[in-house]
Amino acid sequence: MRFEFATATRIVFGAGALAELESAARESGARRVLLVTGRDPRRADRAADLLRRAGLAVAVEPIPGEPTTALIEAATGRARRAGTDLVVACGGGGALDAGKAIAALLANPGDLLDYLEVIGRARPLAHAPLPFFAIPTTAGTGAEATRNAVLTSVPHRVKVSLRSPRMLPQLALVDPELTLGLPPELTAATGLDALTQLIEPYLSRRANPLTDALCAEGLPRAAPALRRAYHHGHDAVARTDLALASLHGGLALANAGLGAVHGFAGLIGGRFPAPHGAVCAALLSPVLAANLAALRQRAPQTETLRRFEHLARWLTGKPGAAADDAVAWTRDLVAELRIPPLRTYGLAPADFPDLVAAARQASSMQTNPLALSDAELTEILAAAL
Repeated sequence: MRFEFATATRIVFGAGALAELESAARESGARRVLLVTGRDPRRADRAADLLRRAGLAVAVEPIPGEPTTALIEAATGRARRAGTDLVVACGGGGALDAGKAIAALLANPGDLLDYLEVIGRARPLAHAPLPFFAIPTTAGTGAEATRNAVLTSVPHRVKVSLRSPRMLPQLALVDPELTLGLPPELTAATGLDALTQLIEPYLSRRANPLTDALCAEGLPRAAPALRRAYHHGHDAVARTDLALASLHGGLALANAGLGAVHGFAGLIGGRFPAPHGAVCAALLSPVLAANLAALRQRAPQTETLRRFEHLARWLTGKPGAAADDAVAWTRDLVAELRIPPLRTYGLAPADFPDLVAAARQASSMQTNPLALSDAELTEILAAAL
């Protein structure tokens, strides 16, 4: 047995954790901070106030949706001219990924394409990024604990990663109070992303005892909490469980990888105007069904089939649940949370061959429980349509 586990230098979790920002910023020795936010920078007003109380000059950089390569290059230029020496991101996964990317580029020579996977030269970072603090305001992506930033290249119509172990945050402040009152549709999309990012690492080829423990703790929390948070947005207990599950998912995926859901999701999100979490949600049940059928046919003795049974019991809360119950439970949850099918975003059967061919090269596809055939991958897309 051999595995690696890496994560943020320091993680603070719990109601009121945001208050730690002032002392952390003061102790950093920084003078000028770039505060990366989501679409509405007012949601980060308290973070901005804490940074100013710590004596830092604050420049705010809103991210209107999922970050693009052009946006990151422009924001990095502004931050460099301002003399930024600390980057703090307070927002959803897009804001956190943008903050990670900007912090990395500010400390390294060259341009973004030097370091991007797939469309760039994928060079390793020569220098550690600027100090980076992550403060999630949604419970879904787990980006506060991952080592990559997912960026959309509009010209290439694809999502790609800037990736390095050095990009793990120095500090992650996970405060469930920041997620209270999120609208139901955002709760559903981000929460199902969190759920997927616990399921896929548990079934991954690179699963290890530490990531298994995270998934085993996170999944029984996420399953009931997601429903409660969707229907009762101010349920503090549900929001806390969902935030913790999201953190566990980020820790798990960063060290065990993902699977076919994310292998497709990055491609679809780069080609169609589809939110990442909603795409993952639409794909989740079809991918589970395809993997389960393929394992039964081609690897009937694999331990992963027993993992499907564990998964079903955690999701349903029923000790006697069978593997197929996991597929049915996720399908029913997606329907209850009103996740739209992929055709809503313009995906059509004519797109399937290109998506299948490209998905084979996706990094997440390499840790799927087993290699799926083109026919099986096509069936997944058809079922999610």
